[in-house]
Amino acid sequence: MTEEKVVLVNEKDEKIGLMPKMEAHEKALLHRAFSVFVFNDKNELMIQQRALHKYHSPGLWTNTCCSHQRDGENNIDAGKRRLQEEMGFSTDLKETISFIYKAPFDNGLTEHEYDHMLVGKYNDDPNINPDEVAAWKWMSMEAVEKDMKANPSIYTEWFKIIFDKFQKHLTL
Repeated sequence: MTEEKVVLVNEKDEKIGLMPKMEAHEKALLHRAFSVFVFNDKNELMIQQRALHKYHSPGLWTNTCCSHQRDGENNIDAGKRRLQEEMGFSTDLKETISFIYKAPFDNGLTEHEYDHMLVGKYNDDPNINPDEVAAWKWMSMEAVEKDMKANPSIYTEWFKIIFDKFQKHLTL
């Protein structure tokens, strides 16, 4: 199986090439990504714990799902694809804002992403893919914020950045 490629972009989110995902993370090159945030009718956020064997941030809690767009795939289609692959359901998504972040990891890899935030609504239980997700739960935004301050080491870097800087954009 060939390694998935990410879309390399400039700071205007214009495509400048393709590269295998691991190589892009090893070289800390800016690439396109998305983060999905799904809320229920109680305005609780569905968060997931990343599978324990993931190549970075294993076992950490994060937003509903996230990944990288494939070449030629728009943000909404990419978000819906990955939501189905990781969490086992589909729902309508809307784009909110985008931002660039860079986060190095202990294993020598670096996330340097042009991240597109996508928001959706869903009220049922997911059917998680154990290859991707270890656990999931619904949490109020207030509870996430409080727990993130008390236990920052159990959350992914990008989730902490989004929560700190872009929380107000997480609305339907």
